[in-house]
Amino acid sequence: MKKTNITLVLLLSNLFIAFLGIGLVIPVLPTLMNELHISGSVVGYMVAIFAIMQLLASPIAGRWTDSIGRKKMIVSGLFIFSVSELLFGIGNDLWVLFVSRALGGVSAAFIMPAVTAFIADITTMETRSKALGYMSAAISTGFIVGPGIGGFLAGIGTRVPFFFAAGLALIAAIFSIIALNEPERQKETVLQNDKLKTGWKRIFAPMYFIAFIVIFILSFGLASFESIFSLYVDHKFSFTPTDIAIIITGGGIVGAFAQLVLFDWFTKHFGEIRLTLYCLIFSAVLVFIMTTVNSYASILMTAIFIFVGFDLIRPAVTSYLSKIAGNEQGFVGGMNSMFTSIGNVIGPIVGGALFDVNLDYPFYFAAVVLLIGVGLSLKWKKPGREQEVS
Repeated sequence: MKKTNITLVLLLSNLFIAFLGIGLVIPVLPTLMNELHISGSVVGYMVAIFAIMQLLASPIAGRWTDSIGRKKMIVSGLFIFSVSELLFGIGNDLWVLFVSRALGGVSAAFIMPAVTAFIADITTMETRSKALGYMSAAISTGFIVGPGIGGFLAGIGTRVPFFFAAGLALIAAIFSIIALNEPERQKETVLQNDKLKTGWKRIFAPMYFIAFIVIFILSFGLASFESIFSLYVDHKFSFTPTDIAIIITGGGIVGAFAQLVLFDWFTKHFGEIRLTLYCLIFSAVLVFIMTTVNSYASILMTAIFIFVGFDLIRPAVTSYLSKIAGNEQGFVGGMNSMFTSIGNVIGPIVGGALFDVNLDYPFYFAAVVLLIGVGLSLKWKKPGREQEVS
């Protein structure tokens, strides 16, 4: 048990470092845009290329996680992430920055499925939900802490946050080589009838398909909401960057608390499917309410609890998938990452187009999308286990 806890801490530290590195660069992007005379559209393309490369690499990374091992994928992902940040730190040409973001997307595709599968290997069915809640909290905390540290480091030099992130990732990769051991894969159970499907057909297996679509809906709704939120409160309420930072940071802190303290209790009492259903309903209602509130306090509370709803859905679906995946942990992790990436690519595009028509339309649309997720969740049943495989 002690060895398992040490391994889990190391895995969570790797995730924290990776997402801390992503968050570090947020405060410095506007300054970098001015220094290199980059337009907002180009920044948008750089964000998109990250998600597109993650989308393309995720299915391959999922298969490699199952075939060549969890540790190799994690270490490779951390090295690629280090190179990505280093390139962004030294790059003065647009093509270098785009290569950097593309490598960043590949690194995310390598790390996430491998860490999820690793956690599934070293936990039991009883402890897995708590561990995956910790995993989501590590990601959220990295995003929360990153911008603050990045802002401090940017005071030393515009490129310093990128070099710092590259160094952190390199240290994490080297430490993982030394301290991580490839886990022994546990005996798991799968459905006999679903084993007949292979390759891409596995996506449409009944035990997986609704969960993957819910992941897409969550990512689509969250990406649409997050990409438009700062513009929305700026245009409608004249919020300052500090106001926006307080709301996003507050949502991140409360969300991380919910993942650390409440998630395991919720899954034990409701199960992953019912928890997902309740959070989708909760989030859809609050996203709609966002268009009706007008005081600072009400906007703050509504936005914070929207983020909490979103923050509980992802680990719930991930926990469900890990419990039914058997020896396909890498596959479901890769598909989780792929459907997340699809939502991250499409969500901001649709949200931005609707925002240009009417400020409230992106939130109406996000609420409708989440309600579609509610309808799917009502049809979602956890499969029985019919066959054991080693």
